Amino acid sequence: MKIEQLKNELKEYAKSIGVDKIGFTSASPFDEMKNRLKRQQELNFQSGFEEKDIEKRTNPKGLLPEGESIIAIALAYPSKMKDPPSGKKGERRGIFARASWGLDYHAAVRERLDLIEKWLRERVPDVVVKSMVDTGELVDRAVAERAGIGWSGKNCSIITPEFGSYVYLGEMITNIPFPPDQPIENACGDCRLCLDACPTGALVDAGQLNAKRCIAYLTQTKEFLPDEFRTKIGNRLYGCDTCQIVCPKNKGKTNWIHGEFMPDPELAKPLLEPLLKLSNKEFKRKFGSMAGTWRGKKPIQRNAILALAHFKEQSAVPILIELLKEDERPVIRGTCAWALGKIGGGKAKEALHEALHHEKDEEVIREIQKGLALLEES
Repeated sequence: MKIEQLKNELKEYAKSIGVDKIGFTSASPFDEMKNRLKRQQELNFQSGFEEKDIEKRTNPKGLLPEGESIIAIALAYPSKMKDPPSGKKGERRGIFARASWGLDYHAAVRERLDLIEKWLRERVPDVVVKSMVDTGELVDRAVAERAGIGWSGKNCSIITPEFGSYVYLGEMITNIPFPPDQPIENACGDCRLCLDACPTGALVDAGQLNAKRCIAYLTQTKEFLPDEFRTKIGNRLYGCDTCQIVCPKNKGKTNWIHGEFMPDPELAKPLLEPLLKLSNKEFKRKFGSMAGTWRGKKPIQRNAILALAHFKEQSAVPILIELLKEDERPVIRGTCAWALGKIGGGKAKEALHEALHHEKDEEVIREIQKGLALLEES
């Protein structure tokens, strides 16, 4: 079978299994991305979640020596929720980023790549492949851009004409020399809405992100959130969509396509106070199918406490006092202390003074002192 014919048939098959976009590129090195990653390292802009070896991230043949081409795929995910619940006084809600709505996308994209691999093996028995989804070595965006899936926007997301930037990406290196597709011309123009809207200034320039300041990264950390970011995350429990929400290319892109990505509103916008009482087992049972819970419950609960402080939610004071007294985790106790100072009131003040006498952890003591200082300011 001619490779061009195989490529066309694969495109049709991909569509039949729920792949929204497929593109092809060579397995040659990503030299421009290599230079950008080196610059990121020099500036200390990396989050630490990435593969540290730049060569692995930019040289496909280093991962699969027989590699001749790369197949890139994209699956669209929803940008809007049907019947979203509203938070109100006494019943405040947090929010998971859109990329975490519905089924964990790693499993969904991996399933499609596995089906493509099986399809190829039936037609090319000696095919060799290596597939990756998000946590793989290659930079998904660099592959998708060169394969014509979309262009790399100023917000560091791949933007597709059809689905905006609300797409999950995956790729497969293979020894089949598929003819490459043409990249899409960058259509951001002189727009800089994403740069101006970033809550923490993490988008330092077009296409350049200081990941350590990005709320999407900060919500996944497990330690105390640095003071300067505590009032910036709002009610976000995981991730941040601001730079996507303001993007004109995302206007009107609802992407209600795949049932598996449609959110359960009670999971995507959960009540905050009940979150704080969940055991590990309960948390996994309720939220375990979502991509945004891969770091466990501690970051989510810490962020929920900060969200209650953001709302100055008086109804949360009793549970925050309880956690301040009894939780075994210093980060949770300390964040509660800060939140109580932010919310204010006589009971909060009394609890902080009492905690100051009993607390042994130095970091938590500092947070109690911060909470008391906030009470003095209010």
